[in-house]
Amino acid sequence: MDEGVKKYIDKQKSPQREIALKLRELIVKTYPNIDETMKNGAPWYEDKYYIGAFKKKVHLGFSIIGLSKDEQNLFEGTGKMMRHIKIFSLEDIDESKITKLLKLVGEKK
Repeated sequence: MDEGVKKYIDKQKSPQREIALKLRELIVKTYPNIDETMKNGAPWYEDKYYIGAFKKKVHLGFSIIGLSKDEQNLFEGTGKMMRHIKIFSLEDIDESKITKLLKLVGEKK
């Protein structure tokens, strides 16, 4: 794990820490050789994904470059390059759905 990413996740309060760890695990499990770095104060994965911890939730961000409008609508937000899904608890993590979204984005670039 990138040292900056480790520090970022370690400093989060519960349950954001556990959510961020689980999301990171899903990203790395789906793409074992993905480049992990800190960018804009958050963990980033090859400019395709990011993890952002907030007071009551965690965002898992996805690049929407190359996605159709229908595919873009699978995510929240109005960004032109990145959108996200919100996760409020570990129970909200649907591993199958998140893995499908990771692959959808990963195959577009």
